[in-house]
Amino acid sequence: MDTNTVRKYPPLLLHLLGWSFLALFLMWQPISWQVQLPVSFWIKQAVLFSLLISIFYLNVYLWFPRFLSKNRYIPFIVLNIVSVITLAFIIEQVQTALNHRANMHAAFEVAKEANGPKKKDRVDYWSLLTALMVIGVSTSVAAVQNVQRHKQTRQNLEQEKINSELSFLKAQINPHFFFNTLNNIYALTVIDVEAAQKALHKLSRLMRYVLYETQHGTVLLSQEIAFAQDYIELMQLRLTDKVKVTLEPPVPLHDVSIAPMLFLPFIENAFKHGVSAVQPSNIEIKIWQEEHKVFVDVRNTLFTEKRTVLDESNGIGLVNTQRRLDLLYPGKYHLDVSEKSEEKEFEVRLELETA
Repeated sequence: MDTNTVRKYPPLLLHLLGWSFLALFLMWQPISWQVQLPVSFWIKQAVLFSLLISIFYLNVYLWFPRFLSKNRYIPFIVLNIVSVITLAFIIEQVQTALNHRANMHAAFEVAKEANGPKKKDRVDYWSLLTALMVIGVSTSVAAVQNVQRHKQTRQNLEQEKINSELSFLKAQINPHFFFNTLNNIYALTVIDVEAAQKALHKLSRLMRYVLYETQHGTVLLSQEIAFAQDYIELMQLRLTDKVKVTLEPPVPLHDVSIAPMLFLPFIENAFKHGVSAVQPSNIEIKIWQEEHKVFVDVRNTLFTEKRTVLDESNGIGLVNTQRRLDLLYPGKYHLDVSEKSEEKEFEVRLELETA
């Protein structure tokens, strides 16, 4: 990933507003003196303003990312101390070259205000204090940018993870499921041509959904239910009469947008662990809605020889499904997985907020 796409600096307008406030700060106290200030004063302030801007951007875009963000505190502190001392030295040289203190003393004498400084200072302490303030602000700005940068990186990685898991889910359902289904349809062509044609139609709809509809990030609830119905009917082609599968959709159905292929791992898990070729088996799938919530309840017969292992199932599995829900619906879902040994039933219930 290109880090330049992640880095986001404050807009130009915010920079201009910030420097405007600093300029007003540098001008406010001198104006309140009610003194006809000499030109040397404004030249000194302009130089100070330029140096403060230089220190700010050096700290934000160079010293902070190279040193402080990497826990190299000593170089960061040393560079800032050197910058403050350098600023104070340059300002002092400017004042000396412009004979600034004498000009200021004369201005105050003319205005009959306070006397000028009684002794010649080696450092402009006001400039020094202002520089320290700018360094503090620039460090704070750089820290905030660093946090935003890492946050954006994490979000991009999470989104890539979601996309890769969905791609992995598609890869898992495609080969094995489609191969078995095509074999079953081939067998049907000898027994019941019309049933084979209907099965081919369902398979094409399912493939179209997997390949195209899921590319948009979200699908309608009605599409997800139709996909589940086609999947179940195709799975039933290779089941015996001992297996009873029911799907109860919401009535009435209010279409909402949800993540694609969200119900498939629950249904797929039920077919893998809840079906027996010799014993009666039952799979019940119920989907309903209440206000801004969608509920999905999947129950299947529990066989001791085919115990459900949460991290071992077709597709992305229940554990990975929960991780996908964490990324897509943080704080907006509740997933309950229960194994009822006495009732010989395994149940997965999902409560999902769609608003």
